[in-house]
Amino acid sequence: MRVLVINCGSSSLKYQLITTEKENVITRGIIEKIGSAPEYTYYKKNGEKVKTAVKAGNHTEAVRAVMDNLVNPENSFIASLSEIDAIGHRVVHGGEEFYSSVRINSKVLESIEKYSELAPLHNPPNVQGIRSCMEVLPKIRQVAVFDTAFHQTMPESSYIYSLPYEYYEKYRIRRYGFHGTSHSYVAKKAAEFLGIEHDKINCIVCHLGNGSSITAVDQGKSVDTSMGFTPLEGLPMGTRSGSIDPAIVFTLMQRENLTAEQINGILNRSSGLIGISGVSNDLRDINEAASKGNKRAALAKEILVKAIRKYIGGYMIELGKVDAIIFTAGIGENETSVREKCTEGLEVYGIKLDREVNSRTRSKLECISTPDSKIKILVVPTNEELMIAMETESVLR
Repeated sequence: MRVLVINCGSSSLKYQLITTEKENVITRGIIEKIGSAPEYTYYKKNGEKVKTAVKAGNHTEAVRAVMDNLVNPENSFIASLSEIDAIGHRVVHGGEEFYSSVRINSKVLESIEKYSELAPLHNPPNVQGIRSCMEVLPKIRQVAVFDTAFHQTMPESSYIYSLPYEYYEKYRIRRYGFHGTSHSYVAKKAAEFLGIEHDKINCIVCHLGNGSSITAVDQGKSVDTSMGFTPLEGLPMGTRSGSIDPAIVFTLMQRENLTAEQINGILNRSSGLIGISGVSNDLRDINEAASKGNKRAALAKEILVKAIRKYIGGYMIELGKVDAIIFTAGIGENETSVREKCTEGLEVYGIKLDREVNSRTRSKLECISTPDSKIKILVVPTNEELMIAMETESVLR
C-alpha cells in the first residue's frame, strides 16, 4: 500500500510517501515556519536535498504545496495523486474516545476538533491538515493515528489525578499521555535490537525534542508517562513550562491581571527553554549561547537535565526491572551532552555510559552503554511516520 503520512505541527508540516510492503520511503519533506517565513525542504529520489521558499501562510496552503510537488514531473515521485492509496494523519489528542487508530469520517473529525482545547498547539493544525486533504483528495481514504492511544494501557493509579473524583466522571479530567506513536515504535525497535520479544521488554523511553515526554514501558505497554491531561505537563520543553505549582497560575493571573487565555498562552508558548534562557526554544541555540557565557542559557539546559533525571529515577523504581533507558527524537538522538549529563553518576546502580561511543552517536540505532552495564542505554531514532503508515494500512485492511 502506498501511504502518504501527514504530520502537522503547530508551525510545520512533515510528510513521507511510504510503500508499506517494503517500508520504502519514496520521498519525504518538511515545510517549516508556516505563517511567517516558510521554508520547504524535500528529498529527491537520488537523495539530493532541495531547500526552497514556498507559499504557506497556513497549513492548507502547505498541504497544497506538498501535493503539487509530489506530482511535479521533474521529480517523478508519482504520476498523479490517484496513485496514493491512503493518507495517515498524526493526531495528538483522542481523549478517552479513541483507544486505537480509526478511519476518518465527519463524526471522527468532529471529535478530533472537540479535543483541540486539550491540545491547543497541535489538534487545530491536525484538523486543518485533515480538512485540506479531504478537499484536495476527496476520494482517498484517511486514517487518524492518535498519540494518546498507546497510553490507554495505563492503570488508574497512573492516570487519575488527586482531584475530586467527580471531575473525572463529569469531564474525563485525567492523564492521557502523548507521543504515543513514537514511544510505541521506539520500544518495539529497542526490543528487536536487544533480542527481546515486544511484549516482554521493560524500558524507559525519553522522547526529547521541542516537545518532550518520558514513558515507563512494562511488558511492552505504557504504564506511566510524564505528559498528562494536555501536552503541557511533565518536562520543561521548548516553549512549554512542564509541571509547575498550580498556585503559580492564580498568582500570575492576579498580579499581572491576566485572562485564562493569556495565561494559557504564556504556559504553552512563552515558557520552558525559551522562557528561562530568553534566547531560543532550540537547544542548539541555547548551547551556543551557554558556550559564550550566557548564564540563563546554561541554567535552562541544567533545569531540563535535572527534570529528565527525576523521571528516569522514578520510573526505575516503578518498573523494578529495566532492560533499557532509551533516548529518541531531536534532542535525544543528537545532543550527546544531554545524554551524558542525564546518565551521570548512575554507575552506582550499574548503569554505565560509554562516553566515547556516546560522543560519536547521532541519529542512529546504537547501544551507548558499556558492555558490563546492567541496564542498556540506547539511542533509537524514532520514525513516527513509518509507524503511522503501518497503522493506516492495518486499519484499512
